[in-house]
Amino acid sequence: MFTPTTMPQTAEIATAELQQIAAQVRRDIVRMVHAVNSGHPGGSLGCTDLLVALYFKVMKHNPSFSMDGVGEDLFFLSNGHISATIYSVLARSGYFPVSELATFRKLNSRLQGHPTTHEGLPGIRIASGSLGQGLSVACGAAQAKKLNGDDRRVFVLMGDGELEEGQNWEAIMYAAHHKIDNLIAVVDHNGQQIDGATADIGGLGDLRAKFEAFGWHVLQANGNDFATLLPALDEAQAATGQGRPVVFIMDTRMGYGVDFMMEGHKWHGVAPNDAQLATALGQLVVGTVADY
Repeated sequence: MFTPTTMPQTAEIATAELQQIAAQVRRDIVRMVHAVNSGHPGGSLGCTDLLVALYFKVMKHNPSFSMDGVGEDLFFLSNGHISATIYSVLARSGYFPVSELATFRKLNSRLQGHPTTHEGLPGIRIASGSLGQGLSVACGAAQAKKLNGDDRRVFVLMGDGELEEGQNWEAIMYAAHHKIDNLIAVVDHNGQQIDGATADIGGLGDLRAKFEAFGWHVLQANGNDFATLLPALDEAQAATGQGRPVVFIMDTRMGYGVDFMMEGHKWHGVAPNDAQLATALGQLVVGTVADY
């Protein structure tokens, strides 16, 4: 049974429980952004299912938290503006008190608008306010694990708009050339960025073909349905250790779970007002609500 305050990670957790946790995390996101009239609810809501799956089922990790992460799977958030998601998931999985979510984006809070390491928040491994850098860091961490004989994996989440940053393509080339095969990159493929559709702003084209041309193992699936997300993550893990880095192109909808936030790019960086918050919370129902 889902205990909504905190729940330990277990590979045996049922999909129904993951769905309940995801609904609670989405409630946290809209409440956090509403409270300070600031933040990025669209991408945060869209990536919720992935982070819930990773932290509550897939990754081997320790909420006691060591920056070295020896013997653990590591996660790096590159698109740091979706900080509300990682903060909620870390709190709900026991890294710090859920009550601290109420300090989101406030002065002197450890929960800054973009995650930072100097705040000392457990679970945060890099500062990710500037886009395009997470994959490079993940490459280094994955190589360090291989050099140290550590057989765990490194995960990194990036936005599709973020792929317009040239540093990503240098890292994509580097990872394939050096056969960093303990690395799983996830692209939040929602087709939106702050100024509009990615197709209109940067024209990413056929991402699958591009990653394949660079020498990556590529898979693609719906990231807002655990019935497709979990098998994709299983496939991604099974593909590691075979001489190629792995990328999961994760098809999502910005604002997923809140109907009026799921069209276009409007909700990339807009906070809901009081009435919109009430509507959103009415759509995000869990068996037992444990709002902070």
